Parts: sequence; C-alpha cells; structure tokens
Amino acid sequence: MRKRSLLLSGVAALAVSVMAAASAQAILGGAEATRSYSFMGSFQPSFPKPPRPDGHGCGVEVLAPQWVLTASHCAGKNPTGARAGVPRGWKVRIGSLDTTSGGEVAEVDHYYRLATSHDEGGFWGKDMALMHLKTPVKAKPVRIASTTPPEGTPVRILGWGMTCDDSNDPGCFPTRLHEADTVLQPTSACPSAATGELCIGSRDGSVAAANMDSGGPALVRDGDQWTLIGVVSGPSGDKAPTLYTDVTKHTDWINGIVSGTTVPPDDEIPDMEGSVTLSNCAGSVVRTPASRPDDPALMLTNGHCVLPQLPAPGAALVDQPADRDVPIADPHGYPQATAHANRLVYATMSGTDIALYRLDKTYAQLSAEGAKVFRLGSAPLRAGDSLTMLTDSSRLSCTAEAVVPHLREDGYQQDNSIRYTTSGSCSPQHGTSGSPLLAPDGITVVGIHNTHNVDGAQCTGNNPCEVDQNGNVTAVKGRGYGQQVDQIAACLATGSTLDLSRQGCTLTGSGSRS
Repeated sequence: MRKRSLLLSGVAALAVSVMAAASAQAILGGAEATRSYSFMGSFQPSFPKPPRPDGHGCGVEVLAPQWVLTASHCAGKNPTGARAGVPRGWKVRIGSLDTTSGGEVAEVDHYYRLATSHDEGGFWGKDMALMHLKTPVKAKPVRIASTTPPEGTPVRILGWGMTCDDSNDPGCFPTRLHEADTVLQPTSACPSAATGELCIGSRDGSVAAANMDSGGPALVRDGDQWTLIGVVSGPSGDKAPTLYTDVTKHTDWINGIVSGTTVPPDDEIPDMEGSVTLSNCAGSVVRTPASRPDDPALMLTNGHCVLPQLPAPGAALVDQPADRDVPIADPHGYPQATAHANRLVYATMSGTDIALYRLDKTYAQLSAEGAKVFRLGSAPLRAGDSLTMLTDSSRLSCTAEAVVPHLREDGYQQDNSIRYTTSGSCSPQHGTSGSPLLAPDGITVVGIHNTHNVDGAQCTGNNPCEVDQNGNVTAVKGRGYGQQVDQIAACLATGSTLDLSRQGCTLTGSGSRS
C-alpha cells in the first residue's frame, strides 16, 4: 500500500507535511502577492486550533456566496473525523491578503467531505471538502475549469504556508498571502500520484506548496480570468512537486451539494462526552468513592503516554512536574471544559500501564462547567465482561475475552491484562492508548486500553505477547489489550494525593506487590 504523509501531529494536523529546506519561502519559490484574489480565503478553526498566532489552518476557495472548497483532511479534524456534519468554532476570512484583517469573515455551519482515510475506495485523488457558510459573502467566486489542462500548462498557486520548518517560531507563519507561477507536470514527476491527482510545481521542489497550504488552489488562466483546477492535498516526496486533487473530476459531486439536489446526510456522531484528547493518547477524568468536591481532579491515561520520560521497567514515576492541557469533551467531541495537568501523581508501565495527573481544577469546578467525570472502578475485570472503549474520536464495543497472566512488550510486563475479542467493532488503533474501558453503566471506568499487536512479532515494541502460568509465549497479530485499574483507589489519599504505603496498595513502588 502506498504511504504518504498528509498531516502533522497534534494541533498542527491541519497542515500538509512537505519536506522543505529551512530557508525556503512559503509557497516555495514564491513571493508576497501584490493584489488580492476575491475568492481566496483562510480557514481558521478554533478547534483544533492551528499552532500559529494568526489561527490559519488551510486555504479555501469561494465557489458560491455560501460555499467554499478546501481539502478533505482540513475538514477532517472535526472531533470524530466525520464525513458530514456541523462544526463548532470554524470560520473563514475571504478576499484579504492578510490572515488577520480585511476581507469578509464568515462562520462555517456545515461541512461535506468527498472522502475519508477510512474509505475502502481510497482517499487519494478525493481529498476535497465543501464547507457551507452561515452567511453569504460578497466575494466573486472562482469558476472550476471545464477539464484537466494538458501537461506543461502554466499554473499559479497561492497560500499562507510556513516559511521555515520550526513550528515553535512565530516568524515561520506569514500573515501575508504568497503566490508563485509554475507548471502542471506529468504524473511521472510525482511517482506517488494516484488517479485523480495533479502534479504541480517545479521538478526539484523549489516551487511548490508548503506546510499549511493544504486546500489552497491551483489556478489556470481562461481569458482574463482565473479558473480552478486543483486543491493542495499532500507532498509527493522530498524536493519534488506537490500533489493536488483534480477538482475538475468531481464537479458533479460539488454541483449536487451546492444546488441542494444531492446533499449527503450528516454522520451519526457517537456520544463522546467525557473523552479526553491528549497530544499522543486519550484519557479520562476520574474520581474515587473517597474523592471530595474540593479535591483537585485526577486524569487517568497510560504510563507510556507520559512525556517526555517513560517510567523505567520495574519502576514508577512519583510526584513529578507536568505541563499538558486536558480538554474534556461534550457529547459531540468538542471541549466542554479545559483543565491543565500541573503534576504527574504517578506513572508506571510495570504490573500495569497507568498514569495519573493532578489537574488545576477541582471536581466541583469541573462539575460547574458541565464536564463529565467518571467513577474509578474498584473491582477487577473478568472474562466475559462487556466494555465500551471511549477513544478521543469514537466508541468501540468490546468484550473481555480473557484475563492474561502476563503481558510483555519491549522490556515491560503487565499482569492480569485484559484481552479483547477481535469480533465486532473492537479494533483499537495507534493513538487510542489511554482510552477508558467503561462498564455497562457508562460512568464507571473498569479498565484502560494500552496496546495491540501490530505485526505478529513476539514481545517487541507495538507487538505485545502473552505469557501463561507455565511460561508459554503467544503473540497474535491484531490482538488488543487493556489494563486493570481496580488497584488504584487503594493508593490514593485525601486531596487527590498518592500514598503507596497505604494498606491494600499494591501498585509498583508500594513494596506490597508480589
């Protein structure tokens, strides 16, 4: 299967990943535009918020007074990755050279994606989305070209992409629109090009789209007007042209939605209330029976989700400084409340794979903000138990197939781990680590997902193996595993503090673990 990078990690995921030299300019090889384009716009979502001061995430093009076009992966950063639905906090600035002022600003109230990365028919060549505006804009739309132009046709590209590679440097994010003139290359110049994609830019990549130019246009002249032939999708390689989705191949889909004659239904959104999205994992806010309203709230995730230092095998991290945001989702997956983890209370990957963070808000404060807090279970999971895995983008129905005596992976061992049945929807992927496993009541966390076997290898990273009581080792590709959490509450004292010396505490580091 062809692999290609579309997105950067975390909140930078709205950007196309292009391997560009640090000295390259936005719209590589281009310059600041000297006049505005009425149809050109900047997509600026508040969730997930792009990692730049001006809030720009992707480019858009006005096709009609209440319709703009962009890349599917730009609209794909809705909380559940839905194909069609209602966003929150999305806006576009249209017709200005500057992302921070001028032009017209309109709210996005609906999105429709032509394809998603989960489609069996493929995503490449269909990386395109329409966004409906709550109020019409006065900007003159751009017309879509009637057909794909021949190779060698002059093309103009536009965007506010990064001027250098350091995402921590505000100077890498231009607020002024850039443009460059280039040509439509033969697809052979982009070896990874799929059907429905255009290869645009110089062959050495010196003129091409850059990070955060996603969704931006490829334009060709038709008389005295510009017409649209493509939108930025992703890189074709290092020092190479950029791949654009060929818009001319999908005019029926566009016209059907814009005219209202063929409008896809909204996706059914799973109940995401209480899910926590971390930079590399998922989590949940939990309380024990002894927790008081004024106690600092605790967030539960995996020990292997701790940044920047993992617990050593056989050891635990205790009372360490922490600095990470904890957004707690509403039923649609958007933040209901946001807290900050300022202390790592405990983390281990031995015996179990857990981490507890102390937040800067109390349970009472989170309750007042309407955030869902889960109960931390005190009974062990058993084979046959029904579970719901609440990831940061979905709900998976799982069943505990077996309790595994020992689970080994990359030098670590967990005990009494839970193996899920592989039937049904229980198919966890990378990024779902730390997801709570909920009891049928929907409020009690009875386990925590932590790993699955990717390649079928034995006991290596991302390939956990089972070890039975007799020492027999088994590794099966695709098997997923979770960890028990019933031992946590016994180690917590008042005020959401940890006391490993408490009676009944058996976590690693307590001295009571066998």
